[in-house]
Amino acid sequence: MTQVPNSRTAPSGPGVRVTPIPGLLVVDLVVHADARGWFKENWQRAKMVAAGLPDFAPVQHSVAANGPAGVTRGVHAEPWDKLVSVVAGRVFGAWVDLREGPTFGTSFTCELDEGVAVFVPEGVGNSYQTLTEGAVYSYLVNDHWSPEATYTMLNLADPTVAIDWPIPLANAVVSDKDRAHPPLEQVTPIPQQQPRGRTSGRVVVLGAGGQLGRALLAALPDADGLGREDLDLAEPGAVEAFDFTGVDVVVNAAAYTAVDQAETPDGRRSAWAANATGVAALARAAIVHGFRLVHYSSDYVFDGTKDVYAEDDPLCPTSVYGASKAAGDLAVSVAPRHYLVRTSWVVGEGKNFVSTMADLAERGIDPRVVDDQVGRLTFTTDLAAATTHLLDTGAPYGTYDVTSTGDPASWADLAKGVFELTGHDPDRVTPVTTDQYTAGATGPVAPRPARSVMDLTRIQQTGFQPTDQLAGLAAYLHGRTKP
Repeated sequence: MTQVPNSRTAPSGPGVRVTPIPGLLVVDLVVHADARGWFKENWQRAKMVAAGLPDFAPVQHSVAANGPAGVTRGVHAEPWDKLVSVVAGRVFGAWVDLREGPTFGTSFTCELDEGVAVFVPEGVGNSYQTLTEGAVYSYLVNDHWSPEATYTMLNLADPTVAIDWPIPLANAVVSDKDRAHPPLEQVTPIPQQQPRGRTSGRVVVLGAGGQLGRALLAALPDADGLGREDLDLAEPGAVEAFDFTGVDVVVNAAAYTAVDQAETPDGRRSAWAANATGVAALARAAIVHGFRLVHYSSDYVFDGTKDVYAEDDPLCPTSVYGASKAAGDLAVSVAPRHYLVRTSWVVGEGKNFVSTMADLAERGIDPRVVDDQVGRLTFTTDLAAATTHLLDTGAPYGTYDVTSTGDPASWADLAKGVFELTGHDPDRVTPVTTDQYTAGATGPVAPRPARSVMDLTRIQQTGFQPTDQLAGLAAYLHGRTKP
């Protein structure tokens, strides 16, 4: 069981905190108080969706008034999403995930007052204990109450969940019905609901012909895949001229990725046109047309001097390509409903580092590979799965790092792994430094981050578990189609 303290946000807007239960979110509301009392925006769609709440379309508002302190209700898992907040007094809330899956039985508690609300997704059991007399709490739900609605119940005193009630249940005001609910071992997990996120309109995938684009179309079979010939982000006015009627989600896998060529005058213009200017136009279109925007970022937005990078670390690119991607990140961040997925060392269907190493091994060529750049591979199947997970679960909007898990490795380490997994001698790979590898290059060489290791906590807290790097490498090579 996890408990978090209450907090207050700055007057700029509401804040959203994740919890160990996927989709259960704590909302810090802005409360304006003076000698007369206080005022708050209990539900403000634009601000709260921008802060990270799902756009859950509430249709009913209910209010519960309680008499003495200690009134305790639950644990009930209801067939709708709800946003619970306090109108008067203080309330202790306890939630238990009763949905099937790895977090079944996970609990979370916190105290609610006028400045703290909680978003409860369908299938998560909720319970409330009043801490003051005359406590009043309200809740918005996205389905109308019906006497035919079916709830899943859990006993308030279940010993495996072990909720630490501020007022012991022996001294609390609890209905006989709530005291008779079954223990967790007798609760049938609630089946996961069908995804809601993509059914309300068209899904458009840009860059559909690339490695990631192909994986996205496999994961989003009903999506419209667009290539550069259909919508070229680098072409001025192309985004403004595109018809976004009926589009609910735009997934942008299009980018200029010629890292070294970007250091040339022509390459610099192309990189900024596609990765920055075109992306800014896409972000504006997301605001104007109201669609959700998914965009992919890169480890190159950092300088590679930290051991591990988190989503909120300051951008500090050292290459033209990295600077153009960082500019695109900043542009996307202004779209109210965006997922910025930051990744590294992408491997998918087509030509990439792993396929190149496997080809060299089979052809009897012994490569020199750098060993002073460290990171993790990311498989396009994982990126596509993370994308659909974010969309389907209504995860808070914002930036998510997505790579494989496992111990970081150098390019040389991974090349040796490819040789070994394909039945070749890994000692045929010669580790070299970046300077040794690039010595004598005839064209421009962009600086690379020395470390591209990313913190995966945020995406894992949504309930998504990326693939282990070595397991993914073995699976990729096993299923690879040889040229």
